[in-house]
Amino acid sequence: MSVRPIVITGEPVLHRAAALVTDFDDELRTLVEDMYETNVAANGVGLAAPQIGVGLRVFIWKMANEDGVPEQGHVINPTVTTSKIPQERPNPDEETEGCLSVPGEAFPLKRADRAHVIGFDVDGNRVEFDATGWFARCMQHEYDHLNGTLYVDRLDDRQSKKARKAVKRNGWGKPGSSWHPGVDKDPFGHDEDEADEYADDLIG
Repeated sequence: MSVRPIVITGEPVLHRAAALVTDFDDELRTLVEDMYETNVAANGVGLAAPQIGVGLRVFIWKMANEDGVPEQGHVINPTVTTSKIPQERPNPDEETEGCLSVPGEAFPLKRADRAHVIGFDVDGNRVEFDATGWFARCMQHEYDHLNGTLYVDRLDDRQSKKARKAVKRNGWGKPGSSWHPGVDKDPFGHDEDEADEYADDLIG
């Protein structure tokens, strides 16, 4: 197992749909284990394979929830369906989201309150569960990654403008940017004992 670098917005793999997994083999198991390790090192609650440069339909999570789902898990070739997304503006105090591939930034985004997840585990066994609240937000966020969408792509006009300025300010938006959890300084401040401040903002 190893911690892998996380690629940043502008890397092509983040902006195209990932491929279906066809081989449930040891290479896939290693990928999932590396994703777990990388997510923990990054203080994340979720991570999709494209975020470590692998264009496959795999995501993992490590997040306590009230839905009876294991705190840490993974899903291969998932389908995620949701309840209706409310149309009102997101509450910046309660609905601000972050992403390991847009490191150090956070913006409010409205998400559906419920998500239904269907897929497979590394052994090819069917996985199916319902997620609510922030766990549902995590599932939607990671599933978006598999379809080439980052959460900043879903922001309203005002927040989208702020996100574009942040991308430009950081020199992102083109291939070649990444950060290495456990090696580089944590962009969300977790290594400065600020974990509580960011815990609800950081997805994957």
